Amino acid sequence: MASRALRLEVDPTAAEALSDALLDAGAQSVTIESPEGPRARLSALFAESGDPESALRLALEGCGQPAGVAFTVQPVADEDWVRSSQAQFTPLELERLWIGANWHTPPVGEKSVLRIDPGLAFGTGSHATTKLVLRFLERALRGGERVLDYGCGSGVLAIAAAKLGASQVAAVDIDLQAVGVTRENAQENHVAINVSLPEALAPGSYDVIVANILAQPLIDLAPVLAERAEQGARLALAGILDSQAAEVAKVYAARFDIDVADHEEGWALLAGVRR
Repeated sequence: MASRALRLEVDPTAAEALSDALLDAGAQSVTIESPEGPRARLSALFAESGDPESALRLALEGCGQPAGVAFTVQPVADEDWVRSSQAQFTPLELERLWIGANWHTPPVGEKSVLRIDPGLAFGTGSHATTKLVLRFLERALRGGERVLDYGCGSGVLAIAAAKLGASQVAAVDIDLQAVGVTRENAQENHVAINVSLPEALAPGSYDVIVANILAQPLIDLAPVLAERAEQGARLALAGILDSQAAEVAKVYAARFDIDVADHEEGWALLAGVRR
């Protein structure tokens, strides 16, 4: 089935933020080529019925980038996109986790293995914001915790929480396709996760809540996440540029003791405890 690929070049310092904004605006996948070069090349995949031009306009506005960026939109076969993704995706090895695709061979050892193939939902573990939350989960989880992943994408964070010993894991996303992908990835990794749209999430509170989205949605979600957090629960927020961290932290400070806990490639991780 044919899809449509939006391609453009941007300053490397803007590539990660624009990639996230395109995903938020409706792109199914985004890859970044030559991020260390003078110009980074972005390729964003859209459904054949999607509107790449409108998505780009919204993404540029959301990132504060000028609107007059040159771009192309071309049809692309799904198998060509997958082949390109495979060539760019390399495994991620952390202290307690190894994350790779089905065509990668994990190392021999005691690390928990996650299999996440690049596909039509965000999150293979390679993005800086995902790494920040994965490192947080490695530090925070010791076994038996109830975990909520809000904005699950591919489910990589929820699956990691299950692999790290969480007793209950719930994952929600506003994108029905992401809900389906997370279910499939959970089955592939032999873990039990309750996956749903936000409005279908069962009542209850959690010991650990993670949300890797974008700054403005995180600001809007502050009351929702606070309501789901037990007193003393730990919270991790990502998808936040270093320059946005203070603004987001200020909103959550009414209910959490929260501060910047980690950095990666210009992105910040906010971590806090529910009062």
